Amino acid sequence: MDDLKVWRLPAALLTLARAALSEDVGRGDVTSVVTVPEETRARARFVAREELVVSGLDAAWAVFLEAGGENLGFAAHANEGDRLAAGSVLAEVEGPARPILAAERVALNLVMRLSGIATFTARYVEAVAGTGARITDTRKTTPGLRLLEKAAVRAGGGTNHRAGLDDGVLIKDNHLALAGGVTEAVRRARTDSPHLLKVEVEVESLEMLEEALHAGADAVLLEAIS
Repeated sequence: MDDLKVWRLPAALLTLARAALSEDVGRGDVTSVVTVPEETRARARFVAREELVVSGLDAAWAVFLEAGGENLGFAAHANEGDRLAAGSVLAEVEGPARPILAAERVALNLVMRLSGIATFTARYVEAVAGTGARITDTRKTTPGLRLLEKAAVRAGGGTNHRAGLDDGVLIKDNHLALAGGVTEAVRRARTDSPHLLKVEVEVESLEMLEEALHAGADAVLLEAIS
């Protein structure tokens, strides 16, 4: 089995895998220890139950690596963003059975969630194909999983919006209330923010839209406008 190389996995991904595995395993996988002989070896496969867009296999490998080190071999049979039919094998892991059993649920949870995001995103991307519209994500991500979930959006053909609060100016309702309105908030943003950052304003009416455009906003986010 051809292993994914350790050097492919960023340190941040290994740190996330360590935290996720620790949350589930705690002081040890008691069931596997008392029922499975230490010398037992196993091979496990990730099989698609339905058509999907793949995301998160590197995260799964990071979890297995944390559980069993280089004693476990991991082979990915698909790449990030691949579309697979039901019944397709995404990946395999082979080695000592106990660490495989300890890591399987965490690894599956990550692949299922991330592939789900990629698959769901792809449906919307297909729905707007040919219109010039782009499907864009938000910061409403699972705490600790933002980079992975945003990567899953890209795998599904979507586009990332801000990665974090330091990645762009997005003036929302709370900022508008505290800054004194759309025009003043945009003026302050233009004056004080780094010149390469775009200024975006969330608007809730056509009047606010006109004011934001007149004030010089680079982009607007339409919130609950019918």
